[in-house]
Amino acid sequence: MNSKAKKLEAFGRLLDIMDDLREQCPWDRKQTMESLRHLTIEETYELGDAILNNDMEEVKKELGDLLLHLVFYAKIGSETNDFDIADVCDQICEKLIYRHPHIYGDVEVADEEEVKQNWEQLKLKEGKKSVLEGVPNGLPAMVKANRIQDKVAGVGFDWEHTDQVWDKVKEELAEFEAELNGKDPSKMEQEFGDLIFSLINYARYLKINPENALERTNVKFINRFITMEQQIKSDHKNLQEMNLKEMDQYWDAAKAKE
Repeated sequence: MNSKAKKLEAFGRLLDIMDDLREQCPWDRKQTMESLRHLTIEETYELGDAILNNDMEEVKKELGDLLLHLVFYAKIGSETNDFDIADVCDQICEKLIYRHPHIYGDVEVADEEEVKQNWEQLKLKEGKKSVLEGVPNGLPAMVKANRIQDKVAGVGFDWEHTDQVWDKVKEELAEFEAELNGKDPSKMEQEFGDLIFSLINYARYLKINPENALERTNVKFINRFITMEQQIKSDHKNLQEMNLKEMDQYWDAAKAKE
């Protein structure tokens, strides 16, 4: 791997290129934080895809794209004299040192859970009004639910045993089933949301990331369905003209090929 000096040289090269682009390229010159925002979100999702695919070459590429965006924001910040890349790096360094007293201080921790609890307590000491203040409003609902549960658990608001969490899932499922009989869409939606929230919480206890789990299922379904479509086409049949029983046979065949 590269030496620290080489890493610093590479980062300095990126900063120099960013300066050149901002000064000489018409597209780069006109960009603002607002215009870059949706592109940054897109790059983040592309990185997420590469990670789930375990494609290290693609991960490296997407990390570069995302790093460019971070440098771009810092460059814009320097032009308005609000901050520059050094300020960004210094601030995160200071925060990491402050929030890791078991590394940079005399605090002792027994395990990962104590680290997380200390982290949340220190955030409150920094002036945060709520443990949940750091959960972005724009997060996808499943990711947000997972972060909410993780954060409140960090201050001890959590179940004591896994069995209790599973009992809660069964309780929410029963409440959802009860509302199915009432056929009130609003109440069904509410109970369905409660059921999903409890399942996400149970996944957390099992050390399963629900977002990753669901995305892998999405990919698996897509691959199977495309395989099914290809085989149907190969057999000179039309998917739209087939009944469910016929399609199921092709689906089972696609599943067997995995």
